[in-house]
Amino acid sequence: MYIILVYDVGQKRTGKMLKLCRKYLNWIQNSVFEGEITEVKLKELYHRASEIMDEEEDSLIVFKSRDSKWLEKEIVGKERSSIDTML
Repeated sequence: MYIILVYDVGQKRTGKMLKLCRKYLNWIQNSVFEGEITEVKLKELYHRASEIMDEEEDSLIVFKSRDSKWLEKEIVGKERSSIDTML
């Protein structure tokens, strides 16, 4: 499945959450990530994120789609992180 993940965590936890999300997805901008992920890997990501988060203050939002072709992405201004695959 293809997902867009957005998180909002306390300043002390930002670095840990950024590092975690980069293991699973492509960094797009600040606390925004996107990419293909399996259901098992997504559950693993949720579990690890819950260990970092303070559920009283922090949030994790995931938008899911079966395939990235069903979403149209339009960028206005500078693209922070392009997703180029180098072989």
